[in-house]
Amino acid sequence: MAEEVKVFGCWGSAFSLRVDIALKLKGIDYEYHEEDLSNKSSLLIKYNPIHKKVPVLVHHNKPLAESQVILEYIDETWENYPILPKDPYERAKARFWARFIDDKCFPEIWKAYWSKDEREKAVEELIELLKFLENELNDNFFGGETVGLVDIVGSLIAYWLPVVQEVAGVEILTEEKFPKLCRWSHEFVNHSVVKEVLPCREKLIAYFRARLESRSS
Repeated sequence: MAEEVKVFGCWGSAFSLRVDIALKLKGIDYEYHEEDLSNKSSLLIKYNPIHKKVPVLVHHNKPLAESQVILEYIDETWENYPILPKDPYERAKARFWARFIDDKCFPEIWKAYWSKDEREKAVEELIELLKFLENELNDNFFGGETVGLVDIVGSLIAYWLPVVQEVAGVEILTEEKFPKLCRWSHEFVNHSVVKEVLPCREKLIAYFRARLESRSS
């Protein structure tokens, strides 16, 4: 029987993109539903009544929310192209660094973009946080020679952070400060599967710039 897989997402969401990347890496066909976050669909609210956010994965009419939860479900459900290591210690480490990106790095990226008052401090804090990731990276990807969980979650840094830098006029992820992260970022966004699902950079810049300008006006 054919798989029944649906994804509710938003083109400009780094969190939605994670689900797209994982499913594409696994070779899983799915039905995609684009959400207007200013006018959320009744289906999105039905499937994610607590947070009312994207992404949502629906597999055989069973919904799951929260991107990292979805990524682990995808990896456990479809065994081809594992995105988490088999070794328990390495798997735990991958989960740790994925949480580190969301819990520690993402708030500072958001403040660097959104808050003029906190921008300078956020940039300083983010540079210190990225040093940990720079030291952790020893291969082409955090997953070794293939894209794994930390790389997928790290798309926030590889693709969205440079957009934030350009829109907010800040300097964070540079080759001088982070040569390994910059090399990884280039490898990741040019991966044959990843680059198929990345949103247009110019469109993303225009979107974030418009949001920032509307807040300032």
